[in-house]
Amino acid sequence: MSLRTALPRVLLLAFVIGVFAAPLCAGKKQPPPPPAAAKSPVPAVTDSYVHKEFGDDCSLLPDTPQFVGDLDGDGIDDLIVAARCKDPMADQAEYGFRVLDPFDSFMGFGNVKITAGYISDDPDRKGIVLLIVHGVGPEAWRSTKPKPKFLLINLPFRTLAVKKLALRKRTVLGIYMEEFGVDEHTASVVFWDGRKYRYRVVGADFE
Repeated sequence: MSLRTALPRVLLLAFVIGVFAAPLCAGKKQPPPPPAAAKSPVPAVTDSYVHKEFGDDCSLLPDTPQFVGDLDGDGIDDLIVAARCKDPMADQAEYGFRVLDPFDSFMGFGNVKITAGYISDDPDRKGIVLLIVHGVGPEAWRSTKPKPKFLLINLPFRTLAVKKLALRKRTVLGIYMEEFGVDEHTASVVFWDGRKYRYRVVGADFE
């Protein structure tokens, strides 16, 4: 067979392969790009914002960093701040937030109505929570529109950082926490799994 007669067949074969391969390539989902690094809100969040979104029983935890970043992967910035709340369950209906307990859910105790009553042995840690506001629209977490809001209780932390967390199929922003005392040091992370916030231990030392 001459080159002149073989060339049309080669081109036809390449066309057929391309036609059938294109849907396969198009149907294969590509992992989303990793989120941008978290940053601090400018200007910083004040107690007036916390009272407006979560009620007067919640106030910012002093000397704790505040973070803005895309936790839920929708391309819109979310807010993460530490606070102290007297009675989280009492205000959730009025202010439209959800109380979650990722730590005790991880430990096998999923009823937040029960775990909300747990009180820390350390009075300085009583009522300490994480407040998360998912952004909506161009104004993100500062929007006046209704926004998904979460109050996370019973988390073991004295320090906070928001950094990238590699999961099996994607990379997200995780809220990294450290808890340390006389006999223990625990490092853990909380992250959005698409439906709720989950807790995971990333390191622990006990003496």
